[in-house]
Amino acid sequence: MLARLCSASIRGLDAEAVDVEVDLSRGLPCWSLVGLPEGAVREARDRVRAAVTNSGFEFPLRRITVNLAPADKRKDGSHFDLAIAIGLLMASAQIIRSATSLAKDDVFLIGELALDGRLNSVRGVLPLVLFARDQGFTKVIVPIGNVVEAAAVQDMEIYPAEHLLAVAQHLGGSKMLRVADHVAELNDQPVCSEDMADIRGQMQARRVLEIAAAGSHHLLMVYSPRLD
Repeated sequence: MLARLCSASIRGLDAEAVDVEVDLSRGLPCWSLVGLPEGAVREARDRVRAAVTNSGFEFPLRRITVNLAPADKRKDGSHFDLAIAIGLLMASAQIIRSATSLAKDDVFLIGELALDGRLNSVRGVLPLVLFARDQGFTKVIVPIGNVVEAAAVQDMEIYPAEHLLAVAQHLGGSKMLRVADHVAELNDQPVCSEDMADIRGQMQARRVLEIAAAGSHHLLMVYSPRLD
């Protein structure tokens, strides 16, 4: 049986569409993950297997093929974990839905899985949620630790989840997740008074800071700024 979900891969400050396809077929039990996955994505096999079994689901003893399309572009990031796990549960009929795919009028999934099924925070949630909105999605499920970042995007229903089981119950309709309150989530955060726009001159230093922030790079400043 085949299940298909929509996800995305981060490229700098943007996101590119990725289809997560999960197929179960006859044959010796094995798991193939294809579509040019990088290290963090390849390791999803072990995380998903442990999270599925430790959440009370049955891990299918079938030939499992997970394809991240398009196959000619590299995929990186642990945020694919949740989509792969839900696709596996849908393909094995442990989540019963009217269709074998999550359509754009449904929900976009973001999250890294711990071995016990908990959802860990991931990087790049803001561009992923913006991508989901641009693609026509109106609902997004994210780890609780990413709810504030996701809530910064308007016109989206953000569902913070703590565990894979909670996501499965929500998609199956047995127990719905609570929608995050955008205003309340954002008001709980401290307000930063500093702004890059307030800096006069220092164009090269500002560009270095922007590149480091965009790429999540480390930065060490070892010189004194000019005062003139």
